[in-house]
Amino acid sequence: MNYTIHQLQVFLRVTQTGSITKAAELLNLTQPAVSIQLKNLQDQFEIPLTEVVGRKLYVTDFGREIAAAAENILNQVHAINFKTMAHKGQLSGRLKLSAVSTGKYIIPFYLQSFLKQHPGVELSLDVTNRFKVLESLERNEIDFALVSIIPDQFQLSSISLLRNKLYLMKNPKYFEVAACQSIHDLKELPIIFREKGSGTRMMMERFFSQNDLNIVNKIELTSNEAVKQAVVAGLGVSILPMIGVKNELLVGDLKIIDVPKLPLETDWNLIWLQQKNLSPVAEAFRNFVSTERNRIFEEEFSWTL
Repeated sequence: MNYTIHQLQVFLRVTQTGSITKAAELLNLTQPAVSIQLKNLQDQFEIPLTEVVGRKLYVTDFGREIAAAAENILNQVHAINFKTMAHKGQLSGRLKLSAVSTGKYIIPFYLQSFLKQHPGVELSLDVTNRFKVLESLERNEIDFALVSIIPDQFQLSSISLLRNKLYLMKNPKYFEVAACQSIHDLKELPIIFREKGSGTRMMMERFFSQNDLNIVNKIELTSNEAVKQAVVAGLGVSILPMIGVKNELLVGDLKIIDVPKLPLETDWNLIWLQQKNLSPVAEAFRNFVSTERNRIFEEEFSWTL
């Protein structure tokens, strides 16, 4: 056998995603490069690691066994690197986080200074939907999650980072309405929703339910970015988190519609399982966030007030 660490990394990512395309995106490689590494690894085994049925790639039972072994090998490689850094007196290890999609506008600012102080720390950050964030948390696959609504199905610890304010927004070029005298005026507008399960969708539905509003003209899209671009394009209006629309507000592509009982407000929270034994790196990041959150807010997010 003459397989390489890189081949194992590629194969493990393919097994985790079930897709050469998705693996290539996560590894910042081209699809042909991933396919070549996968073939080079397969050539060293007489038993198939994967098979293609129709247009879908499946990992064989043998492939799953090799993937588990590859993960153990790669973990040992990481451990060697971390121990080397530790002997140099540097904080080292892997910091694993998952953030809901809108969290991409927030979490990098809390990571930048920390990683600059600790160059030996390796970062794994997954920005995805709320369901997958909570699934990773439940499986203990991550150290921390960033969410706007704290789930109640787990015993959690948390640090509040900043307020999450959501306003009804429009593109003024397509919608002349500047204010709604009554919440029930919203019935006259096409409303764009996030997909079911997202924190923003949950808040919107709660708001409409509490005010006995049945929205008939409804559009559903699967990401905050898609909703924002649909509002900019004049497809409708939507309740959007302020944190993700700074540039659009500045250039005038979006404008807030004044509505009674808005904005909606929650907190952006860094959460972790209460019983989790935090690694030295995770402990250091938690302490950093606790100490520096006010400074980071003042420098980066005070405009949201």
